[in-house]
Amino acid sequence: MRVYNFSAGPSTLPEEVLKEAQRDLLDFNGTGMSITEMSHRSKPFQAVNDEANALLRELMGISDDYAVLFVQGGASQQFAAVPLNLMTTGKADYIVTGNFAGKAQQEGAKFGEAKIVASSKDKNFTYIPDVDAIQFSSDASYVHITSNNTIFGTRYVNLPKTPSPLVADMSSNILSEEVDVNKFGLIYAGAQKNIAPAGVTIVIVRKDLLGKQSATCPTMLSYEIQAKNDSLYNTPPCFSIYISMLVFRWLKAFGGVKAMQAQNEYKAGLLYDFIDNSKLFKNYVEVKDRSIMNVPFVTGSEELDAKFIKEATSAGLASLKGHKLVGGMRASIYNAMPVEGVKALIEFMKKFELENK
Repeated sequence: MRVYNFSAGPSTLPEEVLKEAQRDLLDFNGTGMSITEMSHRSKPFQAVNDEANALLRELMGISDDYAVLFVQGGASQQFAAVPLNLMTTGKADYIVTGNFAGKAQQEGAKFGEAKIVASSKDKNFTYIPDVDAIQFSSDASYVHITSNNTIFGTRYVNLPKTPSPLVADMSSNILSEEVDVNKFGLIYAGAQKNIAPAGVTIVIVRKDLLGKQSATCPTMLSYEIQAKNDSLYNTPPCFSIYISMLVFRWLKAFGGVKAMQAQNEYKAGLLYDFIDNSKLFKNYVEVKDRSIMNVPFVTGSEELDAKFIKEATSAGLASLKGHKLVGGMRASIYNAMPVEGVKALIEFMKKFELENK
């Protein structure tokens, strides 16, 4: 029996997608071989690569002004790839709103001046700084944000207006809500939360930013090289790209990002409403900045938190343990988490609260 998997990543995938992948593991489209066995230079895989690219463009409204890349190394590798490709002035601005935003800034500092222009560390990353009050550097090559903070459960509702290209790590909220890609110079996202198994990272980069990589930029990290080779410079993470294609098909059939955003806001609303009215559970994120993807909560007692996680797991509600930096619990309710899963979690929380007054 499948459980409701609230893991922050790798996360739950649509059951329909998993069943289709199961069929293709032995024979993909009549080729007589598995999708995991075929050459990335073959026509069948080229068709997968092309469809994944086209579907993502359609779902996010990505114009021809942008290149769409499928690369390896995870979002953490992009912490280095971004400055290696874009830090032409030797300077960049970073807004630090959580653990991964901080890691991105620390990596950027290896390649130039990575200035922290705003941070929410003072309140343990429970809010997003007022973007309208930030003084950005006039000579920064780009401004980097993490649009959704997986560990701390915050997200940007308003984007900063920046004098230089805006770069966003969207690993934990890509395709969960509508965004205007044209407001960004570059978007990147590890796929293992809303799109596919770990292995592929999506990079959406404005074409006028290509070809500006540093002389020391490794070939494999060059956006220009990846774009010129249609993400096929070397063997890409073929299976993850294939699953991405299936998930993009699934999302399109659902009604696209607009329909998914409505469902995500509904799911998050149900859970936050219960927590806000609970006498046991608490969420410490400022209401205006709450993530609709990652919902951390605590009881106020480490002993009760541990009991909750153990009993929830036994009840088929998996991976609810919070990150070690925060503790407590965290429900990651990505696109593939059905409404029924969130309702099942709420019912269990009600029961637990009654039994542990």
